[in-house]
Amino acid sequence: QVQLVESGGGLVQAGGSLRLSCAASRNIFSINAMGWYRQAPGKQRKLVARITSGGSTNYDDSVKGRFTISRDIAKKTVFLQMNSLKPEDTAVYYCNVLVRWTDYWGQGTQVTVSS
Repeated sequence: QVQLVESGGGLVQAGGSLRLSCAASRNIFSINAMGWYRQAPGKQRKLVARITSGGSTNYDDSVKGRFTISRDIAKKTVFLQMNSLKPEDTAVYYCNVLVRWTDYWGQGTQVTVSS
């Protein structure tokens, strides 16, 4: 079984910060990449940030300079540090892991940024 447990969402004011965490089940032995996607009401789910097994990162233009993705390989956990949050960052954030050629998804965590 594959399980991804997300945490860290919440309500913050614009300009504030949140740190999301996503822990993968320990029976996952080979993770090719981990990332964060988000889906706002009326919008498509899209990539926010991604980190490969080699440490290469990729960010959506809308979050560059504000968000940082990182990982703890031993704990099979990926983080998303979100700074300078804007109301348009409001969305459900989903953790994603790529194992070989299969995508797995977390349950989603709500991030709400108020004006």
